[in-house]
Amino acid sequence: MVEAKATKKTSKRKSTKKRNQKKLVIVESPSKAKTIEKYLGSGYKVVASIGHVRDLPKSTLGVDVDNDYEPRYINIRGKGPVIKDLRKAAKGAKAVYLASDPDREGEAIAWHLQHILDLDPANANRVVFNEITKDTVKNAFKAPRTINQDLVDAQQARRIIDRLVGYSISPILWKTVKRGLSAGRVQSVALGLILAREREIQAFEPEEYWTLDSEFKKGRSKFKSTFYGFDGKKQSLPDNASIQAVLKRLDKDADFNITKVTSKERKRQPQPPFTTSTMQQTANNQLKFRTRKTMMTAQQLYEGVNLGRGLGQVGLITYMRTDSTRLSSQAKNAAAQYIHDEWGEEYSRHKPVEAALQEGAQDAHEAIRPTDVNRTPASIKDKLTPDQFKLYSLIWSRFVASLMTPEILDTMAVTIEQNGVLFHANGSKTKFPGFTKAYPAAKEKDNALPALAVGDLVGLAKSDPQQHFTMPPARYTEAALIKALEENGVGRPSTYAPTLDTIQRRNYVRIDARKFVPTELGEIVQNIVEDKFPDITNTKFTAQVEHELDEIEVGDEQWVPVVDTFYRPFSKEVQSAEETLEKITMHDELVEQDCEVCGAPMLVKMGRYGKFYACSRFPDCRNTKAIVQEIGLACPKCKKGQVVERKTKRGRRFYGCSRYPDCDFVSWDKPTEATLPDGTTPKKEGDDQHEAAGGVK
Repeated sequence: MVEAKATKKTSKRKSTKKRNQKKLVIVESPSKAKTIEKYLGSGYKVVASIGHVRDLPKSTLGVDVDNDYEPRYINIRGKGPVIKDLRKAAKGAKAVYLASDPDREGEAIAWHLQHILDLDPANANRVVFNEITKDTVKNAFKAPRTINQDLVDAQQARRIIDRLVGYSISPILWKTVKRGLSAGRVQSVALGLILAREREIQAFEPEEYWTLDSEFKKGRSKFKSTFYGFDGKKQSLPDNASIQAVLKRLDKDADFNITKVTSKERKRQPQPPFTTSTMQQTANNQLKFRTRKTMMTAQQLYEGVNLGRGLGQVGLITYMRTDSTRLSSQAKNAAAQYIHDEWGEEYSRHKPVEAALQEGAQDAHEAIRPTDVNRTPASIKDKLTPDQFKLYSLIWSRFVASLMTPEILDTMAVTIEQNGVLFHANGSKTKFPGFTKAYPAAKEKDNALPALAVGDLVGLAKSDPQQHFTMPPARYTEAALIKALEENGVGRPSTYAPTLDTIQRRNYVRIDARKFVPTELGEIVQNIVEDKFPDITNTKFTAQVEHELDEIEVGDEQWVPVVDTFYRPFSKEVQSAEETLEKITMHDELVEQDCEVCGAPMLVKMGRYGKFYACSRFPDCRNTKAIVQEIGLACPKCKKGQVVERKTKRGRRFYGCSRYPDCDFVSWDKPTEATLPDGTTPKKEGDDQHEAAGGVK
């Protein structure tokens, strides 16, 4: 009887324990976990893997090239406690779901988690969603699937190819140039583009040309025009003599005739919603955000922000790694209703603007858009950081604008003539704002001409002949470089930010006025790679590799043959380079300065963050000194030192006192005699704010 009672009690405890078990969901980040757990309710426990848990070893190649390129994965160092906690949670869970990001890398993370937790590959435990909203998340858990091995293999092939490139070329660079260098498929193409542009700039020969802008008046109204030509034909102005020939034919005191007036209506269509690359480019151009900062901020918006007021953690945008401009029907309908309610029916279009997909684009996800169009930037501004607000406003505006009608402009083109000399004037004025109601940054400025008709007479107010010289092509900004990589089919949305970050961290390039400038080290490395590994720097070859990775993803190629086709010729290039390359000596430059410590001459050395002064008696004397440039202005704070130009570790220029740290004057803007007489400096937002105060190099 007692035994029967004990058995019954034990059975009851097991039943209670089973009822208390929760379903375990594993995501990458704690922020994402917090948002999802709120949506799923008390029956679920959501934890974070904190990114990858397994990878190739750092100390060795980790790829068996003689055995079908079999990778040797190991648990990432430092992830032991996380893995232990995940195993413990999985062991006591009713079920385990893998909800990492909905892309190749996310699929690979789920695959590695499946291995570490010893989950059955046949189980449908993979859950994906493009946005972190309550309905989307709940619906995703109604239809879990198995791990998509094609996605995993595509990511695995990319990782292995990049490992083979990096771990084959890097030791050669260490041996011939110096330790700590690296090369890679996408980074070598990016660096090659920067250097090719620099060579164009160096080879550029400016050509002289002139312009003749004139201002005319009709009554009290004045308008500007530009010289067009003679007797109905367009004419260039290559030199001052051509300008004098024009002025000689003009009678400044006589009236000019309006000989032609063309009035038209012009429509400006909205741009499509953001892809990853267009978001990065626009944020760089409009917000001055670096690519890394854009992606970090977008990740925060995607994973969820605490909006308070009973809402808690809310995902504000859809997944931010995408190359598609496609929008769901639900998103279109919600936006159409918002536009109709906010501005009226005439502002809403039935079909959104969608850009043609780039060749090789995956179209795996929607465009980047707000998860709820009714959650306007202004309504949640107080819950966002300044950077989050700026980027969310940009994403929200671009999305809404893409579903609105065109901006309509009234344009006027006018031809003005006297003695056979022709001037052209163009003007425009907004007739209907259309999509610019939601996206004011895209609005074209009004430049209305006065009411003019053929036969009207106008007077010349002034002429302004100007000499110019043609300019070399501009250096790449981050936005321009991403656009160039995308147009060449090189890289994918997830690769741009880390690629640009790598070439800067390796000191292959520096940033000057938001543009990439190659360093001497970058040129040396690229010359070696271009000479010995021409395929790696070839944009067409790299684009073909990307295409083959895409073919693996959709199941049309197998990953081992793709890697093998790449590696066989590449391995021969590696062998040839190892046999023929000789040590490159980077000679230290002697400067006209003596060491303040021992009196020996100082040298210019190349360090991780660029060039610096170091004592020639190193290692006996370890004195070093930053290379600074005086701007010819006394420090406005201490009046003793000179204002010098410095750079933060991230390459951003700022100005400080040469007596630092005795004087802490600092300014992002270049001081002049008229600025900051009391030594105060305005505060500016930015990643480098803390560095300007002390983290100089």
